[in-house]
Amino acid sequence: MYDLTEYERWLCTEKRASANTVSSYLRDVRQFLSYLSTLGISPEQVDGGRVEAYRNTLLLQGKSAATATRSVASLKSFYTYLQSAGLAQSNPAKEVTFARAERKLPEILSHNEVDLLLAQPDCRDAKGFRDKAMLELLYATGIRVSELIGLNVDDLNLSADLLYCESRGKRRMIPLYPAAVQILREYLERVRPQLVLQQEETALFVNLTGHRLSRQGFWKIIKFYQEKAKIYKDITPHTLRHSFAAHLLENGADLRSIQEMLGHSDISSTQIYTQVVGQKLKAVYAKAHPRAQKIS
Repeated sequence: MYDLTEYERWLCTEKRASANTVSSYLRDVRQFLSYLSTLGISPEQVDGGRVEAYRNTLLLQGKSAATATRSVASLKSFYTYLQSAGLAQSNPAKEVTFARAERKLPEILSHNEVDLLLAQPDCRDAKGFRDKAMLELLYATGIRVSELIGLNVDDLNLSADLLYCESRGKRRMIPLYPAAVQILREYLERVRPQLVLQQEETALFVNLTGHRLSRQGFWKIIKFYQEKAKIYKDITPHTLRHSFAAHLLENGADLRSIQEMLGHSDISSTQIYTQVVGQKLKAVYAKAHPRAQKIS
């Protein structure tokens, strides 16, 4: 099997890819190399037709179009690295078209469901207080979970009601509402000192062993509170981010401001929330307008 150590280093240092992207690309490339191994083909022998055949194989195996598309993107990245390292003459994945995927609208919590979820952590102990602060911060700012667990104490400016968030070399400033400021201030002053092992620890949120919280750790936390709240939607760590954006749009915020707070590089990524809000308004209209009932 190919040694992917240098490719991983290239992703981290040259491309400055996020930990999640690095993990996904490595997984996809390993699966592709395993596929080649069964055929007795080396990566250098691959052409565009072979990459296309692999994409189609994934679809025939029942993989979603989104998964197949991501795999092709991973292979484009891998062969770009091989070219830069002088290990490949061309990029066979470059001309392979992505599988068409129907864009799925994100799951959004209602205002009542958000209130219910945020009410679940029991602030009588350090863990409950920390969890409450994390959930409140997520809904207050709409940051990604990778950004949440990467936050340091210095990224908060509670006297100015602001959070500074850096992602992919870009730093953005996001306002905080009063309830979030209050719970974060209490967490910093009374709770975090009980959790950290060393005074020099910079991480804003730590686990119960005193180290920076992991993505997997947060996943378990949000699933625990979803079950506790008896919310039967498919809540993921990204759900509060989606709900933040949709609720701002519902209440009159402009797309450009939401784009800036979310850290989207392209406004088209933000525009999906107009579809979410539009769907909700149509449902309300169909239910409430006296002349919106179907003719029998």
